[in-house]
Amino acid sequence: MKSRLFTLFDLIPFPSYFTLLVTGFILATILGALWAKRIGQDPDVIVDLGLAMLLAGVAGARLLHVVADGYFWDYVHICTDPGQVAWQMTAKECAEQDNATWDAVRSVCVPGPHGGLGEILDRCTRWAHFWAGGLTYYGGFIGASVAAWYLLKLDRFPFWKAADMAGMAVPFGLAFGRMGCLLAGCCFGKPTDAAWALTFPPNSPASEAQFKHHLLDSPTDPSQPVHPTQALESFGCLLIAAVLILYLHGRKRYDGHVFVAFVAAYASLRFLLEFWRDDDRGGILGLSTSQLLGLLAVAFAIWIHRNRMAKRAALATAATR
Repeated sequence: MKSRLFTLFDLIPFPSYFTLLVTGFILATILGALWAKRIGQDPDVIVDLGLAMLLAGVAGARLLHVVADGYFWDYVHICTDPGQVAWQMTAKECAEQDNATWDAVRSVCVPGPHGGLGEILDRCTRWAHFWAGGLTYYGGFIGASVAAWYLLKLDRFPFWKAADMAGMAVPFGLAFGRMGCLLAGCCFGKPTDAAWALTFPPNSPASEAQFKHHLLDSPTDPSQPVHPTQALESFGCLLIAAVLILYLHGRKRYDGHVFVAFVAAYASLRFLLEFWRDDDRGGILGLSTSQLLGLLAVAFAIWIHRNRMAKRAALATAATR
């Protein structure tokens, strides 16, 4: 696990997760700009669109994480009643925290009452610390889609053509984002003895979760071997991007076909991988939040596909009259 990808001038740290996430967005935007130029559209529109989608996507991804991933009351309590929050860390690490005490009975670190104004502001804005991780794909997808719809309409850019571009570029960018998850240690899988299993280092999110579930004696122990769900999703996204770019794009039956295929393919991939994931991410009826949203995404894709195909058939019928 590598929480920092590198440090610039020994002063500015670049978190692995957020750095690779932004790298994925940049590469996806470059691919989109090249595509726009190839079809005779203004590539500057795509560059502006990429920036807007990044900002709106991060905001949406963070908000859905706060609301739906099971941490909502932790964010509330860290601001209003810190004593109700339990940090999974060692006694030594707890001793290094300002205004915190070690609860030996529960083996957790409990934040003390708020200190000065700076500490109050820091704790009460923890929910917005997106650079530290805690972003959900579907929240980002919704936020970015809303921004894209508005800007494309404003620039009078063909919406469904741009959607097809996104269908090819987004899975490529997602592959980088999931590798960031792997380096940061989040989105880890369930314990397994499979040959492909990964072991995360001490004090990793996997170790902390397994300690919490009484699978480890201490969060300072290396994690038990787990499914490499981050790497599997990264590979799956690259495969989706390859199929859409190399096969479907040249054979699409209507504008928007590639986008619809991407939505359905990624939702299906994510639905299956969620059964192997073991991090907290909320849910009901035995399904995670992402699985429930994935079912809605597949239904949405089917509805769009049928609607677009019906319009295509109607235009073909009108042309033959």
